[in-house]
Amino acid sequence: MRKPNYDKFPFLPVPGGETSCVQGWAEIAARLSQSVARRGAKKTVLVVECYPGVDEATVLHEFQSRLAPAWVLHASEAMLAPAAVDELVKPFLGGDDPVFGFICPLTLPQFFDHQKNERLRAQVADISEGIVLIVGCGASLLAEPDILVYAGLARWEAQLRFRRNEASNLGVENSTLAASLKYKRAFFVDWRVCDRWKRPLIAKWDFVLDTNNPRAPKLADGETVRCGLRQAVTRPFRVVPFFDPAPWGGQWMKEVCDLDRTAKNFGWCFDCVPEENSLLLGFGNIRFEIPSIDLVFDQPRALLGEAVHARFGDEFPIRFDFLDTMGGGNLSFQVHPLTEYIQQHFGMHYTQDESYYLLDARPGASVYLGLKDGVNPADMARDLQLAQTGAAPFPAEKYANQFPAKKHDHFLIPAGTVHCSGSESMVLEISATPYIFTFKLWDWNRLGLDGKPRPIHLEHGVKNIQWDRTTEWTRSNLVNRIEPFGSGDGWREERTGLHEREFIETRQCWFTKLVPHDTRGGVNVLNLVEGEEALVESPTGAFEPFVVHYAETFIVPAAVGHYTIRPHGISEGRECATMKAFVRVDV
Repeated sequence: MRKPNYDKFPFLPVPGGETSCVQGWAEIAARLSQSVARRGAKKTVLVVECYPGVDEATVLHEFQSRLAPAWVLHASEAMLAPAAVDELVKPFLGGDDPVFGFICPLTLPQFFDHQKNERLRAQVADISEGIVLIVGCGASLLAEPDILVYAGLARWEAQLRFRRNEASNLGVENSTLAASLKYKRAFFVDWRVCDRWKRPLIAKWDFVLDTNNPRAPKLADGETVRCGLRQAVTRPFRVVPFFDPAPWGGQWMKEVCDLDRTAKNFGWCFDCVPEENSLLLGFGNIRFEIPSIDLVFDQPRALLGEAVHARFGDEFPIRFDFLDTMGGGNLSFQVHPLTEYIQQHFGMHYTQDESYYLLDARPGASVYLGLKDGVNPADMARDLQLAQTGAAPFPAEKYANQFPAKKHDHFLIPAGTVHCSGSESMVLEISATPYIFTFKLWDWNRLGLDGKPRPIHLEHGVKNIQWDRTTEWTRSNLVNRIEPFGSGDGWREERTGLHEREFIETRQCWFTKLVPHDTRGGVNVLNLVEGEEALVESPTGAFEPFVVHYAETFIVPAAVGHYTIRPHGISEGRECATMKAFVRVDV
């Protein structure tokens, strides 16, 4: 096993940001007091907008005790009663479905009581002196801020707080509800609502408050944060990966990514999912954490490119993640929804097409993909149903092809194709971003990490299986469709897919010398799939050289244009390889 050099905390240095950020509640309060004093006004309305999951009580307490405001208001005081909020969001929660709902079109003002809001706005207007402190989601609905502080939170940290019963959903107190149900409500409602509210506020931030680590809160000038976002789209960068245990096992990432060796397993990792990951900005020696989706919201055209932005708006459409089954078990046997199905049933406008690229594999590794010839749909549906009753295990080998898998193989999985990675594999999953829409058909008779059966989605799944994707079609269309694409001095490029139905194109490049790349006006996402270390450079010196290590995923914004990659450090003179994904714009 190679010596770990995977960087778990990559950051983007922001030139000139050394003095723009302070840490600790005392320093934060002092910085805000200075800002209030500079205004020279009798009255200052200090608004602290909060993303769901932020510990609003702590923020309010710390600011109230240190700033001595004349009046304090929690935004929740103007919200609808919790029962009314529940009724408002109920149509989007999918009834008793434990996983799926419908992407809601609601906006944050709909969560507020108009009469309460007007009454509180009038009270704020009547205050003539001192600091008026307003804290919470939608705080700026109650008054026009003189100073606007935005307290953000990465979705991954919000999920951890759900698990620890430390956070509730928007407008209600339900911290003790099952974490999975809080997550579902946040995914389909809270995050959609509050992202819509956040987008136009980014340009107005006076300060940004980072409470992702509650023991080390940080405050940065809003303009310096925006400068960091503008800096990010001029150069390659990485988001902060996160790792989590899984029922199927996984020991490979412990070694390669230098994780806790005492943990039972790390079955999966989000290495590039900007909706979920964080972006670390380097302000001198301070690492300031913001949700990486803020970059997509603030700089969509420079990041994604004109054609991709025109198609997807301010959504990042490409996802890279890891699925580790080394020393563990199979992934769930599953299928993803067809485009029209995800649109009609869940409100998403594109679906989760994907692929499995084998970063590594041990002898005996395999991938279940597509159906065998002659499968009778009624028989398969019956056997899947019997398996859920416990009558008999589902005979996956009877119905699905099982292809041997080795390192650097690539299996393409357009929506509607049954699939599953077997054990002893390390999968780099390259897919479209709607990542929770997996219809599990069979989970090998195992329990989830909570000791309970994981939800199975036969009703959805069977309706989406494409029964004509049988052995020869699958082998010809979905397994190692690798073809030479280009070559030069010390490098060769291969096209590996994806399937014609998928909007993501993937290219594998092998190189021992410098190889030229071009974003061609669209965002590129790459992973160093072979070699210890490589260097990404600008031919014109437009950005500082960027070092990447084995298995690290990195983003090259569309605005970068031309860039090069070459072996670096101990990899000089050795063959390296990258896997690159981008959105096809010629279809």
